[in-house]
Amino acid sequence: MPSKYVILKIIHSLKDFSTTTKTVLTIGSFDGFHIGHQKIINKIIEVAKKINAESLVLTFFPHPKLVLNQNTDIKALNTIDEKIELLQNAGLQNLVIQEFDKDFSKLSAQKFIKQILVDKLNIQKIIIGHDHRFGKNRSANIDDLIRFGKQYQFDVEQISAQEIDAVAVSSTKIRQAILDGNIQQANQYLGYNYPLTGTVVMGKQLGRTLGFPTANLNIIENYKLMPKIGVYIVESQINNKIIYGMMNIGNRPTVNGSSITIEIHFLDFSEDLYHKKLKISILTRIRNEQKFNSLDDLKNQLQNDKAYTKHYITTQSEK
Repeated sequence: MPSKYVILKIIHSLKDFSTTTKTVLTIGSFDGFHIGHQKIINKIIEVAKKINAESLVLTFFPHPKLVLNQNTDIKALNTIDEKIELLQNAGLQNLVIQEFDKDFSKLSAQKFIKQILVDKLNIQKIIIGHDHRFGKNRSANIDDLIRFGKQYQFDVEQISAQEIDAVAVSSTKIRQAILDGNIQQANQYLGYNYPLTGTVVMGKQLGRTLGFPTANLNIIENYKLMPKIGVYIVESQINNKIIYGMMNIGNRPTVNGSSITIEIHFLDFSEDLYHKKLKISILTRIRNEQKFNSLDDLKNQLQNDKAYTKHYITTQSEK
């Protein structure tokens, strides 16, 4: 998604947002920001331009389901930073990230509309799904929203059931594809390559002794969905240059590893990456992680993985 040269304003609390310009907005988690979400955001941006308003997304963190249902184990397709980057590239003007807690969940539908959408966000139009529910206990629906729109003089545009179904199905399919290791299918639904973002930390440096030094990626956001354990082909932009590599997600059974790690061996690259923040984009999966009888066997497999990776990159670049 090419940047549309709009600087995204990021506001981390509703109380810190103010504008005298009318807004065209939507509300949602937009987790994954896949091709279905992109259509909705593009529509908001387009309408805002037509009526000389500003485009805005109101989202919540943490995910409301994590606050209201303590038993849920939902994992996110994007970290907050990844989501911000995607919305920036889409050309959105305003992103309000409101902390979602028990107190906020008790806000009545009337107060949510009047105090937040009307008084704080200066709404002129909302574009929202027909099945959207809001207010305390999610008691209000699209009919209530339309009624409030007439009362407070803002327009309501419903996103069709077909469009909403496409968004829901895509999110479900993306999560399952990632859990299955089917990254290419996930990327197809997303419209971009699935990212992992973290900081390079010191590992045990075993890869170096095998001739395959690795960058160990530490992801602090424990709510981020991890792909199936295995070996993947990845790319990363380092010093404004695309660098390819192969990544292992797993517990390194050959050396009796006891915890899951993320290790990337970058091809033809030798710079020091310790403490640097990296965004890794996953291109495809090579194989399952496996336990080898010896380090020599592991090294031979890594040589095969490297040859496969180079062939894959060459083949893709020729398309």
